[in-house]
Amino acid sequence: MQYDTKIKNRVKRIEGQVRGLLKMMDEEKECRDLVTQMSAVRSAMDRTAALIVSTNLQKCIIEEKGNDESSEELIQEAVDLLVKSR
Repeated sequence: MQYDTKIKNRVKRIEGQVRGLLKMMDEEKECRDLVTQMSAVRSAMDRTAALIVSTNLQKCIIEEKGNDESSEELIQEAVDLLVKSR
């Protein structure tokens, strides 16, 4: 699968957030601040994973069934299940 610039930029942003976490640890920031930042990283990862899955699903479904409303509904349902499974 090829990954577009939008997805790569999301991952780079997440990378920056993780580096920020390490900096916060070096600066001995408060636990609650660290956990808040960790939650933001986790959320960003979940959204990125959902985007990758939905993009891949969309391509597979369109190749198999063609592009129609039921395909889009199937994709959204799969993404919702992925996010809920966390």
